[in-house]
Amino acid sequence: MRTLRQFVSHFFLSSILGFAARAASFTATLDRDSLALGESATLTLNFEGGQPDNAPAPDVPGLEIVAAGNSKAVNIVNGQMSSTDSLFYRITPQKTGDFVIPAMTALVDGGRVSSQPLRLTVRPAEAVPTAAIESGSLMAFMKLTLPTGELYVGQTLAARLEIWLRDDVHNFSNFRFTSQPASGFLIGKTAQGPNRTAQAGNHLYTVIPLDFALTVTKTGDLSLGPFTASATYLVASANGMGEDPFFGRFFNTEVQKQVSLATESLHTTSRALPTQGVPPDFNGAIGDFNLSATAGPAAVAVGDPVTVRVKIAGQGALGAVAAPLASAPPGFKAFPPTSKLETTDSLGLQGTKTFEEILVPQTADVRGLPAVSFSYFNPADGQYHTLTQSSLPLTVHPGAVTAVSLPAGPQTASAENQVSADIVPVKERLGKLGAARAPLIGRRGFLAAQAVPMLVFLGALLWRRREDRLANNPRLRRQRLVAQRLRDGLVDLRGLAEADKSAEFFTTLFRLLQELLGERLDCPASAITENVLDESAVLRGATGETLNALRELFQRCNQARYAPASGRGELDAVVAQFEKTIGELRNLRA
Repeated sequence: MRTLRQFVSHFFLSSILGFAARAASFTATLDRDSLALGESATLTLNFEGGQPDNAPAPDVPGLEIVAAGNSKAVNIVNGQMSSTDSLFYRITPQKTGDFVIPAMTALVDGGRVSSQPLRLTVRPAEAVPTAAIESGSLMAFMKLTLPTGELYVGQTLAARLEIWLRDDVHNFSNFRFTSQPASGFLIGKTAQGPNRTAQAGNHLYTVIPLDFALTVTKTGDLSLGPFTASATYLVASANGMGEDPFFGRFFNTEVQKQVSLATESLHTTSRALPTQGVPPDFNGAIGDFNLSATAGPAAVAVGDPVTVRVKIAGQGALGAVAAPLASAPPGFKAFPPTSKLETTDSLGLQGTKTFEEILVPQTADVRGLPAVSFSYFNPADGQYHTLTQSSLPLTVHPGAVTAVSLPAGPQTASAENQVSADIVPVKERLGKLGAARAPLIGRRGFLAAQAVPMLVFLGALLWRRREDRLANNPRLRRQRLVAQRLRDGLVDLRGLAEADKSAEFFTTLFRLLQELLGERLDCPASAITENVLDESAVLRGATGETLNALRELFQRCNQARYAPASGRGELDAVVAQFEKTIGELRNLRA
């Protein structure tokens, strides 16, 4: 026995001395030294023989470097103990080229260690060939399209980017653009349209459309793309049951993959707006529009306001459309116009812009409102168009003047004795006198209204005390939260039973069982399994019938993975059993 103790002591002592004798080292590695724009690489920093006092933070212009976790490993080989601390970083390039990750220095157990520099080559992402797309062999790809026709400087149009996902791709996520080059275009608002299904080769694809608003900024040659992006998706693994998509998802044998997507580059040309036949009131509006105008009231007195509403509807850059009425017409005083834009599409290229302008007639000689005109350039036919709304009728009456009686006696023509037609005399007849009403203090409604603030204050005080009670009692908060989740869960279970969705039904049931028992036993819901029925001391106070019911519910959830329920009747019976079990466990507490 003594010999065995000496051997064990000697073994651990030699292991510790051997570990301490080893010098610390620091190495940096890349899982790949060449990748396409849109892909990511993993940088691993390994510290062997000690734990780093500081974590190096590499910074390289053109590379986005984000921490992705750490790990620790301990190995014993031939009585020698060694440990390795690893730091992981995800590197996402922002542009193409050759990059150098410089040597990094760290402190390990008070000593300074350094790594070697690393090189990374980032090549441009390449659009996939048309033959590969048509064969249906690609898991995911992108297409970029531009509308056909002549383009003009200042014109706003919509381009479409389509993301194609094959039918065996699941959980497509982390999509992000890595580059969106545009020469001669200004990229504006982006909107996602409704998904659709299309076929390529022997596979069906889900097509996700993204629309971009583009504004042409120059004449001559224009180019758009290639757009590049990166994303991740889940796909069934290529071994065992993972070859079947259903079994791959059911048995969790899917693997996550990263994909780099790229479109082709599109080229076109643009022209300047024609200089011949430009209307005098053209203010740069490009698109296809129509005009309507109204005014009211139709009959006013001198000095009364008239509101003129002009609506310009159609397709184009409506936000840049200026008011057709820019200056006051003869005989009117004008106030600055206001505008309101209402769009009918997600990019804001279709809709109506309404202008309102207040005009005040200054003389009774006015016989109508001036005509309204609006000019624009239509890229579809390459011509200027002028829309005109004829003069709107308006009747203006002279302003009413009330004579003022002057006191008898000699009058002079001095300025203070002259009566101005703009001054209205004070009303001489006050009209009928009304009966005096009781004071407010004597009215019941007034007294009742004074009690409202006090009731509001008391209600707020009670609400605040209730909130404080919940804040200081996490057990009560969880009890109420779980009760609400159980009520909502029963509604979901009945709906799933009615729709005969067995898999979703038992998944929801298992989650509700975890929430119910976790709250009763005061432990995390994720830690609840069927084993707590035999191990928990609290559940020993439940009746045997209740425990058997809980055990049967857990077993049904487990069996549902392999043998779905036979129909709605069986699912309804499970709902009734679960609802009964909830009532039996209400008085059970940890």
